[in-house]
Order: sequence, then C-alpha cells, then structure tokens
Amino acid sequence: MDQDLTALTTETRNRNSMQIDTAEPLSILEMMNSEDQKIALSVNKVLPDVEAAVQFAFQSFQNGGRLIYMGAGTSGRLGILDAVECPPTFSTSPEMVLGLMAGGEGAFVKAVEGAEDKPEWGEADLKKINLNEQDTVIGIAASGRTPYVIGGLKYARSVGAKTVALSCNKGAEISKEAHQKIEVIVGPEVLAGSTRLKAATAHKMILNMISTASMIMLGKAYENLMVDVHVSNQKLKVRAINIICQTTGVSSNAAEEALESAGLQVKPAIVMLKAGINAKRAAELLKQANGYVRNAILLANKDRD
Repeated sequence: MDQDLTALTTETRNRNSMQIDTAEPLSILEMMNSEDQKIALSVNKVLPDVEAAVQFAFQSFQNGGRLIYMGAGTSGRLGILDAVECPPTFSTSPEMVLGLMAGGEGAFVKAVEGAEDKPEWGEADLKKINLNEQDTVIGIAASGRTPYVIGGLKYARSVGAKTVALSCNKGAEISKEAHQKIEVIVGPEVLAGSTRLKAATAHKMILNMISTASMIMLGKAYENLMVDVHVSNQKLKVRAINIICQTTGVSSNAAEEALESAGLQVKPAIVMLKAGINAKRAAELLKQANGYVRNAILLANKDRD
C-alpha cells in the first residue's frame, strides 16, 4: 500500500488554523466551532449513499441478520458506541448490532499498537462471530486505508455479506472493497491529521443515522417516540409512562397501569389504550402487524367495524 499521505484530505493542513498555536483559548474554540459547522453540510451531500447503507441494514434485520461495525482506533470506538446503545434504545438483543475493533475490546480504553495494520485480524474477528450472507458489515476508517478494515471487508464480501465503506477521503482504498461507499469529505482538520475531530463527528452522525433509521423502519418508533425502549430502570420506566401518556392522552396512573399489564412493554400498552382491548389481544395484533404500532391499531379498528 502506498504510504504517501500528503494527497489525503484528512492529512492536509487547514489554512484557517495555521496560527492556532499562538491563539487565545476563545480563538481556538472559535476556529474549531467554525470548522465543525461545516460537518452537517458535508453529511448532507452523501445522504443517498447513507440511504443505501440503511437499506442493507434493514434487509439484514428482516432476514435475521446483523449489522456489524468494524474499525481501528477512534473509528472502532465509534462503532462500538453506536452498537451498545441499540439494546437500551430499541430493545434489540446485544448480538443484533455489533462493534468490532482492531485489537479487541481492550483496545477501546488502551491502544493496541500495530493492530490496525493486520488485515488478517479483520478477517479473523468476523470469523469468530460466524459472519454469514445475511449480515451487513460497515468498515469505518477516516483515512480510508486501514488494513484491518480492508481485510474484514474482503472477507465479508467473500461470504456474501453486504458491505459498506465509510471514510473521509475521495477514492478511498476501503471503497474498492465494498458494495457501497460513503465518502464524507469534511475538509482538513484544525489539527492536521487529527481525525478524532471533524471526521469522527461526521462518522458519528452517519452511524447514528444508519442504526436509527433502520430501527424506525423495523417499527421501533411510533410517531417520533421510542416505543421499543427497554424498561430496565426507574428513569426508563418514567420515560415509558410519559410516552404512553403522550400518545394516548391518559393520566400517568392509567399509563403506568397499562404498562404493568403489558409486562413493561410500551407498544402493547399503547395499542391497549388506543383500541380499548386487553394486553393479550394487543400482543396478538402487534404480532400480526409485525410489531408496527400503527398497523396494530388499524387491525383493532377493523375488528370493531
């Protein structure tokens, strides 16, 4: 692999921050904030590519497959961060969205030197989780040239999994190894080459979009509320009660009673109250509607007609 980094946007110097080393603290922050404001516009330009990744993930979930992120350093940490937030937010199993990082879980808190330079480790990590053709693998690398990610994407394609390459450089190496590329160009960093700044922020936004949009498509939202929230503590129980109140207009006491009747599941509680049925029937209708609250309510209304 060519080791010349000078042609990469992520490695070039930002003309707007050339004097940052002599700037006052507020001026440093203003420079950073000015550059950060460009990120969302850069993401906007690649939304069609992000949509393709969402469709891959959605199809994998529908077919019993998984969404798997893999990367090294900050890129790997971003994937893990998005993955571990899915179970509490959407009541998914921990295996449904996974994050793999060069060097293993320990590398999340302490760098494992040289791990990202081993393409065979990317392949090995996917073999350990029994990657198959129903899965979607998203390789994340700001530079777009991380060997660990390249090795993983190559293996993923060989077993028939869908693959996405997420980078911040045009014509990235990892793009050549994926079915779909997402090259979000955020421009030079305030500190040249420090891709934990703008590049990482752009990637965080995109990963949030992919997981959230695909979960919404699976029916894990009603209106704009998290109706598949996992009620695992008091704060989340209060949130669940508030969601039920907002969607049905009942009192907090009535919402809590419905939630308890529904086994602490928000979806059947909403269907119960909206349709005036018991928890068992609400669960049956949700099953018929493949978990979509709106469709379950429509089915209940048809029953009454």
